[in-house]
Amino acid sequence: MLHREWDFNIAQQDAEFRDDLREASGIGKKKGKKVLRALIGEGNQAYVDGNIPEAIRMMQEVIRIEPRAASAWSVIAQCYEDSNEPKKALQLRIMAAHLRHDADEWERLAAQSRDLGYNQQAIYCYSKVYSLDPTNVDALWDRASLAKEINDLRAARHSLLAILKRFPHDMTVLAELRPILIEVSDLPLCASLYQTALEHYQTVQPLGPVQPIDPSLMEQPLPNQTFGFIDILVLADLYNTMAESDNAIQIVRKGCRWLQGRAGQRFWDGCADDREYDLPPEDRGNMNTERSGDIQPGHYPLDINARHRLAIARIKLGDVEEGKMHASIVLAQDVLDYAALFGEIADSYFEREMYADARPIYEILGSEPATSSLYVLLQVAVCRRMLGDLQEAAEVYKQVIDADQTNNDAKMKLAELYEIMDEPRKALELVYQVIDSRKRRAHQPEATPTPSTTQPQGASLFEEKRTKAKIPAPGKSRLTLAELKALEEQREREVSLGYSRVEDLWPRMRHGDAEAEREWMMEAEKLVEMFRETRNLFVTTRDYDFKGMFPKRRIQRRDDTEEDRMVSRLELNERDRHTRKAKDDGQASDKVDSFRGVTFSNWLRIFMQYTFVLTKRGDYDQGEEVLRHILLSNAYRDSNSQDTIRITIITCAVHASKFSIAVEQCRKMINTHQFNNEAFRLLLVSLASGHHPTDPFVSSTLQKHTLRELRLHDAAVKTPELMKWNAIGRKYNLSSSGKEEPSKAEEEGDDEAEIPGPAENNTTEKTAIRMPTKHNPIIVTLYGQMSLAAKSYQSAICKLVSLSRIYLLHAYDYCPEDPVVCLSLAIASLGRALQRQSDNRHHTIAQGMAFLSQYRTLRKSSGDEMLEEVEYNFGRAFHQLGLHTHAVSHYERVLEIAEKRGNEYASVAKEAAYNLSLIYVTTGAVPLADGLYRRWLSI
Repeated sequence: MLHREWDFNIAQQDAEFRDDLREASGIGKKKGKKVLRALIGEGNQAYVDGNIPEAIRMMQEVIRIEPRAASAWSVIAQCYEDSNEPKKALQLRIMAAHLRHDADEWERLAAQSRDLGYNQQAIYCYSKVYSLDPTNVDALWDRASLAKEINDLRAARHSLLAILKRFPHDMTVLAELRPILIEVSDLPLCASLYQTALEHYQTVQPLGPVQPIDPSLMEQPLPNQTFGFIDILVLADLYNTMAESDNAIQIVRKGCRWLQGRAGQRFWDGCADDREYDLPPEDRGNMNTERSGDIQPGHYPLDINARHRLAIARIKLGDVEEGKMHASIVLAQDVLDYAALFGEIADSYFEREMYADARPIYEILGSEPATSSLYVLLQVAVCRRMLGDLQEAAEVYKQVIDADQTNNDAKMKLAELYEIMDEPRKALELVYQVIDSRKRRAHQPEATPTPSTTQPQGASLFEEKRTKAKIPAPGKSRLTLAELKALEEQREREVSLGYSRVEDLWPRMRHGDAEAEREWMMEAEKLVEMFRETRNLFVTTRDYDFKGMFPKRRIQRRDDTEEDRMVSRLELNERDRHTRKAKDDGQASDKVDSFRGVTFSNWLRIFMQYTFVLTKRGDYDQGEEVLRHILLSNAYRDSNSQDTIRITIITCAVHASKFSIAVEQCRKMINTHQFNNEAFRLLLVSLASGHHPTDPFVSSTLQKHTLRELRLHDAAVKTPELMKWNAIGRKYNLSSSGKEEPSKAEEEGDDEAEIPGPAENNTTEKTAIRMPTKHNPIIVTLYGQMSLAAKSYQSAICKLVSLSRIYLLHAYDYCPEDPVVCLSLAIASLGRALQRQSDNRHHTIAQGMAFLSQYRTLRKSSGDEMLEEVEYNFGRAFHQLGLHTHAVSHYERVLEIAEKRGNEYASVAKEAAYNLSLIYVTTGAVPLADGLYRRWLSI
């Protein structure tokens, strides 16, 4: 860029340049000057003689020797201008102007560049004018005007702000600057400038403008350079747009009071309401505006536009009654004259989800041809739908589609209504129309607009931008930051609307309303898919929390000194073992806990409810896909959220009889919560009973995993010095340098041997957890029960050479008063006794009955309600041993207890009756068995 290449001080470099020139050419100082003067003279003479080529050649030689010879540049420029080449002449004059530092010359060059259409070059020339003559405000104004013409908002903003520094609070400059700041979405700066200007004029004119202005009379001319009524409205609109409704209210009230010459009546500021501008009694009509308090209403006039701003601010602030009072006054006007005000009030009600108040206003706008539009009709349809008038909403959508057959959004909305109304054929027909329309649009050739005329590449010293809008390349159009923010605001409104609808429909859905359930599923599916399609929530680097859709960059441009300091800090932090902790602490302050106005906890609740309903409907696979995808979101990196999502997957899997999925998720939770028994209890609950859960329970992968956890727990108690903390996986592992050899399960290999938990940003998760100090009977009992289910009774009760442990007997040593351990030992002993390779069957049976007796003693101590369970287990033991007489007596006691309690479904009476019927059939007592079938086993 020229402003960098020519930005030097000639006085400082002139001497050095001439010394280098003399040293290179061998020409002395005086002799060098004479040669240059002679060459310049010959060039001038050639120009006077009309020998243009010779003059150009001579001056080029002068420039070769002395590039800073301004006269040579000027002569060559004049030669090209005489040769009818004004573009080259202009370029050369710009080169010469860098050597002369003449502001007037730069202004002439700017005008010439502008006339030739070289707008970027003209802007540069105006910048040089201002840099040489800071008092030349006209150059800044011309630069700003030209920049606005070519849509260079950055340059226009810079120029107008510079003018504003010279002339603070100039309302003409502010009026030019306002649309630019709004276009670049710099609303805070715009509001700040207008606020400062208002405070300035209120200070200069404390009792109001020189000529008091009645803001109700819009035709009354305003004095020059004062803050007028329109500016009050602009500032109020800015505050309302930025959701600073309090400031908007104060601006309207104080600003109009100041314009009316009542700035001294500050006692009105003590009123929380707007009684200062209440209507007189004769103008109220049926409106009830009774005020309480010592201060009576002022009944001062207020323009309908200012009252409209008060209504918007009050509604947005949540002061609905006050807002409705102002809105009713505005809505009493003619809709044809104030259609824009009507629409904004309706939009405010709509944003507050006050559909009953917004609906009549939209309907008024839609009833007039001059004020009706597709947007208004669509808003009417949405309000009717949210109020439950589905048929009326469908009629409005039909009107929109009749008026515009290409409106695919209206067709999809109508299809959703038909689906809710249980009319799938009509909905499907509309969806097919939308699909066909999009296919036809994809195959249609895109119209290629004729590009605007551009200047040749070498005609300007700058890359000139087209004054018209750029033509985006097919498939490569990108939205600006302002457009992205506007789109995000629209999405946030959609999410807010959908979330409120989901919350309203959930109670009806819980009570079995089929229509509410269909609509709830549609709205929930939109929210779920919108969340899943947001890339910012699913980044590849999961070590960072979600920081919003437009995260702020902490560090902007730095100078070299600051960069050096940063490099030093980074090098020190790289050697610091606590770097990660400091980084995470910094991130925690930037973490965002909501997305599009809904907290992540509420999002998670919607995901859970949605997947539960899908699972109940038989669509478990889709629900699992959603939950597994949410597990990857950086919004749910914390362990609590991960546990919640995994438990949700387990719940759905158990309901759908996908027990292998439940075991997979339980294993991951066991790995995440090492040395915590709750994860093992969750596994046992997930595989509570039945034949289908048995296969996953005795699978080799789960057995290997449980055995590995058992070995780690045992090593942590006996040899804690061999345990090594793995910071990446956040769990303990047995050191390979220890005395123990790897287990057989580890030697055989296990694909899921190490399943790391979720990435955490919590400091406590990155430090080593506490190791157990005593043996854990739960893991040992669990592994023993796995052996029981796999019919491996010897593994359950005997000592294995390769594992050096005794499982259930070991568990009995750890917790001898646990009835579950005693019952498991009894089952293992009886099962082993009945196997063919049993060495001492009688001893094993005696041992099993001893444990069963111990189980009875412990269970009876818990209360009488456990007698039924004890009797059944004894009957089942005698039944297995073939001692039917003893088994029958115990089974009959179970049935007697169930009869007395009268609740057969909360007991094991049916199981006892079935087993007892088997004994009766086996022994030939068929009538007794038939009686059991009719009493206990009939539906």
